Amino acid sequence: MYSFLMEPSLEVPLINLPRTLLARSFLLMVILIVLSFAASVMIFRHVEQEPRARQTAQLVVSVVNLTRAAVLSAAPEWHSALLSELAESEGLRVQMAEPGDVLEALPDHPPELRMMAEKVRASLGGNTRFAAQRNGVEALWVSFFIGNEEFWVALPRERIEHPVSQVLLMWGSVVLALALFGAYFIARQVAHPLKRLAQAAQQVGQGATPQPLPERGAKEIVAVSRAFNQMSADLAADERERTLVLAGISHDLRTPLARVRLAAELSADESLRKGLVADVEQMDAVIRQFLDYARLDESEAAVSTDLQALVQEAALPFAAQAKSLTLDLQPVPPLAVRPLLLKRALSNLLDNAVKYGGGEITVRLWQDGNLVILTVADRGAGIPAAQHEAAKRPFVRLESARSDATGSGLGLAIVERATRLQGGEFHLEDRADGGLAAKLILRQAWPGSSG
Repeated sequence: MYSFLMEPSLEVPLINLPRTLLARSFLLMVILIVLSFAASVMIFRHVEQEPRARQTAQLVVSVVNLTRAAVLSAAPEWHSALLSELAESEGLRVQMAEPGDVLEALPDHPPELRMMAEKVRASLGGNTRFAAQRNGVEALWVSFFIGNEEFWVALPRERIEHPVSQVLLMWGSVVLALALFGAYFIARQVAHPLKRLAQAAQQVGQGATPQPLPERGAKEIVAVSRAFNQMSADLAADERERTLVLAGISHDLRTPLARVRLAAELSADESLRKGLVADVEQMDAVIRQFLDYARLDESEAAVSTDLQALVQEAALPFAAQAKSLTLDLQPVPPLAVRPLLLKRALSNLLDNAVKYGGGEITVRLWQDGNLVILTVADRGAGIPAAQHEAAKRPFVRLESARSDATGSGLGLAIVERATRLQGGEFHLEDRADGGLAAKLILRQAWPGSSG
């Protein structure tokens, strides 16, 4: 007998932050490029400071000396006209120093200003003063003396400042952009083939045969891709040969096994007859599993299927064999699956649960986002966590209370292969309150969805 339970299921998805080799390599190259670019700019500025400060100091000394000479050589009545002419034609303002002048000192940056001031004082005298602003007027103000009288001459800032060339900025940006693009290209040349190789290796680990990797690029990448392609082809050939041999042997054993059973039925010894019949049935079950694994229908087309009905149909034959069979089937939309493969996988799980799980079986079906999850849980001795993956490999029989010394070791391998052909995943998990849970995760898109 079995009963139905309808309870919501809550599971918290795990979110893994991406940490790709491409992102790491590109970030490292960007940091190196930016630091190198910044270091180059600092070196350039340091090398340029001394010549620029000397050139500016020579300009200031020349302007002060020429202004002093012009004032000294002009007649007193022409001083006003001379100063006006200097202001209009040269942009130089020459004024008498006043006791109430409000001065603003030169800033500390850029350092070239301080270096320039030291060189000008060395030429004009230590009593030369400088100001960035005088009485609210911004300029480079430099004092000089004519006799005992102090004068100020104001040089326009554009004469002493050297702004960064727009052309230099443009070409610097182009060089930086090209360097970053080259860094991304180099990082991608290394990371992209490794990503393809990792994906192909994962497919091989799941038992699938991946598409051959492109054999192009650097010599080392070509060598690795070629070796992987050869390994993948050899594994596929070995799998085909093993499957063919297994199917042939299993098929050939059916005929002599039928003769042995017929001879057993004709035996007059009752106990001998029952023993032979039991042995023949056991061997027939093993051969049937061999054929199921060898002839697993990989060509079956995926069709939209009512999973609730499919699970009920697969579980019905086991209701009488189990002590209790509970179906907890949540409503899910029809899903595109291979129904015969899925039913065969579910039947194998239910058969294992009946044999080794204590007969108390719970089958659950629910939807989690775009996934459908189907579990078959029992109350048996379970399988050690370290052996979960080994249990899913063909011809592996575990030394535990769940193992069957006369089994073929193909039950869970058939489930693994059938689930993989559905595009899903198969996991074994220990139950917190004892027993084993076999979980099928189907990842196909819903019919009519965009994926």
